[in-house]
Parts: sequence; C-alpha cells; structure tokens
Amino acid sequence: MYHAIVFLPLIGFLIAGLFGRLIGARASEIVTTALLLVAALLSWVALFQVGFGSGTTRIQVATWLASADLRVDWAFRIDTLTVVMLVVVNSVSSLVHLYSIGYMHEDPHRPRFFAYLSLFTFAMLMLVTADNLVQMFFGWEGVGLASYLLIGFWYQKPSANAAAMKAFIVNRVGDFGFLLGIFLVFVLFGAVTFDAIFPKAGELTSQTFRFIGYEWNALTLTCLLLFMGAMGKSAQFLLHTWLPDAMEGPTPVSALIHAATMVTAGVFMVARLSPIFEYAPVALTVVVVVGATTAFFAATVGLVQNDIKRVIAYSTCSQLGYMFVALGVGAYSAGIFHLFTHAFFKALLFLGAGSVIHAMHHEQDMRNMGGLRKHIPLTAAAMTIGTLALTGFPYFAGYFSKDAIIESAYASVGHGGFASSYAFVLLVVAALMTSFYSWRLYFMTFEGAPRWAGHGHDAHGHDDHAHAAHGKHDDHAHGHDDHGHGHHDHTPHESPLSMLIPLALLSIGAIAAGFAFKGVFIGDGYDAFWKGAIFTGKDNHILHAMHEVPKWVVWSPFFAMLIGFLLALYMYVLRPDVPGKLAAANPVLYRFLLNKWYFDEIYDFLFVKPSMWLGKFLWKKGDGFVIDGMGPDGISARVVDVTNRVVRLQTGYLYHYAFTMLIGVAGLVTWYLLRG
Repeated sequence: MYHAIVFLPLIGFLIAGLFGRLIGARASEIVTTALLLVAALLSWVALFQVGFGSGTTRIQVATWLASADLRVDWAFRIDTLTVVMLVVVNSVSSLVHLYSIGYMHEDPHRPRFFAYLSLFTFAMLMLVTADNLVQMFFGWEGVGLASYLLIGFWYQKPSANAAAMKAFIVNRVGDFGFLLGIFLVFVLFGAVTFDAIFPKAGELTSQTFRFIGYEWNALTLTCLLLFMGAMGKSAQFLLHTWLPDAMEGPTPVSALIHAATMVTAGVFMVARLSPIFEYAPVALTVVVVVGATTAFFAATVGLVQNDIKRVIAYSTCSQLGYMFVALGVGAYSAGIFHLFTHAFFKALLFLGAGSVIHAMHHEQDMRNMGGLRKHIPLTAAAMTIGTLALTGFPYFAGYFSKDAIIESAYASVGHGGFASSYAFVLLVVAALMTSFYSWRLYFMTFEGAPRWAGHGHDAHGHDDHAHAAHGKHDDHAHGHDDHGHGHHDHTPHESPLSMLIPLALLSIGAIAAGFAFKGVFIGDGYDAFWKGAIFTGKDNHILHAMHEVPKWVVWSPFFAMLIGFLLALYMYVLRPDVPGKLAAANPVLYRFLLNKWYFDEIYDFLFVKPSMWLGKFLWKKGDGFVIDGMGPDGISARVVDVTNRVVRLQTGYLYHYAFTMLIGVAGLVTWYLLRG
C-alpha cells in the first residue's frame, strides 16, 4: 500500500511528462488526477491503520549508498507523523489536480503542468516518508526543483522567471545550513538513519564542537543549522522573501505550495527531529523567537496588500510562524495539528481566490472587485468558511489548533522566559491582524458596490490607497494568470464543477478537521495516537500545562478575532471612506507596510547589487581582461600573428629561397668585415 501511495504520483509524472504530447492534454489530466485520488484514498486508510492501530514500521525499498561508515537505504519510515503528512499532501494535491482541470482548461501546456504537479507531490512524499536525513534531503531538494518549475510555469513572463529564480536562490541559502547540519549529525552520531541517531541524542548534551572559531554546544549548533534549512523552506523571517513572489505561478500551484508541500517541509522536519531538538533548549528558544516574529511581521504586511493572492500568501507566512512557536515551546503535536488543519482552510482560500480570479477574467486586484457574492455565491460561501477557519471562529478548524498554540506559548512562560512571553503577546496581536486582513479581503471582494470593469464605478473605490501612489505597488497588476480565456461578457460567472467540488470537500475539512482530530492530536487520545512518533523529554509537560492556563488566556484569541472582524466591518462596509483617510494620514507607515518592510530593497542593496557588480567585475576584468588578455587575446594571439607572417616566407619558388640565401651570405660577410 505504501509503495502505491508514494509511487503513484511518480507514475503520473512520467506518463504526463514523457507521453503527454502523444496521449493529449485530456488524458494527461485524467491519468494524473486519478492516480492522486487513489493515493489520497490509501493515505486516509493508512492514517486509521497506523494512528489508531499499528505503531512504527520500516519498509525497505532498496540499498541506496554504501561508502565506508556511511550506509544509506531507501526506506519508508511509517509512523503516525508520516501518515498525517501523507493525508495532508495527497488529499490537497489530489484536489488541486482536480481543480486544475477546470482552472487550466485553455492552457496549451496542460500535460507539462500536470506532470510538474505530480512531480511536486512525489518529492514531498519522499521527504515525509524518509527513514534517514539523506533521503529527506533528496525530497527537500525535489520540492525546491518542482517549485521552481511551477512558479516559472509561464516562462514567457519575465516576472514569473524572476520569481522562480528568487524562490530557488533564497532556498539555497537555507539549504546550505541544512546540509551543514546533516554533515554535523554524521560527524557526531556516525550515522544519518533516524533509528541510529535518536537513541544517542541524550548522550551528547554536553559535547562541544568548534565551528567558525568558536566552541559551541554540539546539539545546539546542529539544531540551529537544521533550523536554517527550515527557515528557507517554510519562509520564516529573513528568508521569507520568496514566498509572496511565488504567486506568479498559476493559482493551483499557490494552493499546493502554501497548503500541503514546500512550506510545511520545515515544520515537519523539526517535528521529525524532535528527539534532537528536545536536548537543545537554546535552539528551541531561537525557533520560538523567529516563529513569533514571522507571525507578527507577515500579519502587518497582509493588512495593506491589494492582490487577493498576496494577502493569502502573507497569511500562510504568518501561520507558519504559529507552527514554529508551537515546536519551539515543545508542543510539537500542536504545531502539527495546526499544519493539518491549516492545509484544509488555506487550500480552500487559495482555490477560492482562484475561483474569484477565474470569475473576474484574471483580475487579481481587490480594488477592482466588490459585490461578487450575488454573482458567485458558492465561491463566496467557500471563502466565508475558509475565513472563519483561518480567523479561529469557534468550532471551525483553526479555532482548535491556533488557540492551542497560543495557550501553549503562555503555558511555557514559566520555563521559556522572555521568548515565550514575547511569543504569546505577538501571537495574540497577530490573531487580531489576521482577522482584520481576512475579513478585509472578504468585504472588498464580495460585499459593497461592484467596482469591476464595465460596471460604471471607480475602479479604485474605497480602499486605503486613496489614489495616492504611496510607494511602489508591486501587485503584478491586473490579472497575470493569463492562460488566455477570451471572454467578451464581463459579468462574473461561477466556476465549473471541477473547481467547485474541491472547494466543497475542502470546506468540510475546514469545518470539521479541528473538532474531529483535537482529541488525538493534543487531547486524551494523544499517547494512543502518536505512539512515540513525536518525542518529548521527561521535563516537557507542555501539553498538560496548556489545558490549565487561565480563562483570560483561553478567551484572548477569540476577542482578538472579534476586534479584527469589527474593525474590518467598520472600515470596509460601514465607513468605506476611512481606510483612504487613514492611509493619507500615515503615509510613512502605509508605505512601510505596502513595501513589505522594504526587505526586498534592503536585500537588493546588500546582496543582489554587490553580487551583480562582483560578477560583472570578474567577467569583464578577471575573465575578459586578465584571462582572455593573457591567453586567447594575448600570447596565443601573438603566436598566431607571428606564424601567419612566417608562413608567408614559404612560397615554394626556388629563386625566392636562393635570393634569401644570398641575402644571408651577404649579411654574414658584412658582419665579418665590420668585425675586422
């Protein structure tokens, strides 16, 4: 069964990739989608089989590498953590495949698109089933490659190419740290297999390692390097800049990257390596601080974005911060719980946004929307459910998982100190901002007077931009999802059934996933469900403590959500003139948020421009002037010049040679006479 779960997407990739032109777009769609649906169904079977039955099993596929002390098998590690991720990856991916049949129906390159989607899924499955760090790194790099191919799918567009390059390069920075972490694990443990590493972790708590001139605690250094990889993949603060630009890919790609694959890889990796992280409290403190900072930062930027997909992208960035805070305070299962619920409602929001873009003929600017609920009621209903789940409305999915993280952050204040207090405050503030920007998106898109083309309204109605070009707007403007739908009727229209069915199924997940799985993820059924798949040290009582926090802590995210909702209602429904006035009154703050804290500009100044200058210098001066000047344009060119001239002496005429000899003889005689 597990072979089928992992390899069915690979088979789909090979069929659509190699034979797509031969069998045609329709057959490619059907084959890849059918294989993913089977894999998803088997993943749910595996969840109930492993989570509610058997424990950890290891399935050998093949021997991969054997070199001296390093032996790496290709094997599947099947435990509760694995099967939870299998459900997330295959469920969302299969629905994205189904949705793409409708969304991409006029794109001429559909076989290539579906092949890439299946490759992406296979790489993520390789990552989550990994039995060792080398196999995990193979999947890790696989999802990086697939994201590059999918973000830049419309490669004729310079912006798509730039976004794909950005994602690839920023991830290489994180991956460099991850690779160093894997090397250090091998140095310390003499193995890369989890079964060999985990039992020894407690023995190395006091060991040191010299790195860049300093003595470090070995496990702390290992975990910091591994977390650097997670920061890149999961778009944490400082390595987050690639994530919003990933919107350049087709909308189904955004749903897949942001909900089930790629960005969840870092969270999964830290949870998988919990036996090492538990013995590195300093590293866990760094995880908490980075996660809380990311949650807050991304939420502030989401407040003012206009591109419907970018708002949801920053929401993803923020929610990933929540997950890392949970991991950092030791509530690993709460972090995975939020990953699980988040997959459903974030995929729902992205695919819902795709349905809006489809209805609006590829318009993505929310300032050019409004009043769409009457035209696309099913999409509006799905987006409402997704928004309720994301903001943590009672008894929707996010209510259980997000609140659990906030409670665990507060519960850890006793032993986590400043970092836990910092995290708790920032997460509650971020919850308020999440509610505000989520409802802002909903009200601007679905409520109020229509502001779309042909409706006779000002296209830049009532948003907080007040027609002022406050800084550069990098909303890659007005609908770049241009796979060529040539509509003449500009009235918004509901999406086809192939797009609405995934929305309906994800809506069920967004409503029920939290309530249905709360007990086994973080409640009384914890031990029976996880069976040691996630490790917690003997002093880690966070799951017990989080259920005993004061009532005001329990209620704080609810009131934060409520305040955010009421603010959005006031500013975008009751008094739509307020946002523009607010932006005009605070132009510096507004520009600061609109331009994403100027991280792109800072990185451009610090890294991109110096790198470009150095590259140009080495090209023109180093390669062109020195190497070419000394080599092909220098010595070798002079040799060619001389030989070309000397060759002309070889004429083949006897009298030329006789004349040359006479000149030589005359020269010798003259020299002899002058010398006396």
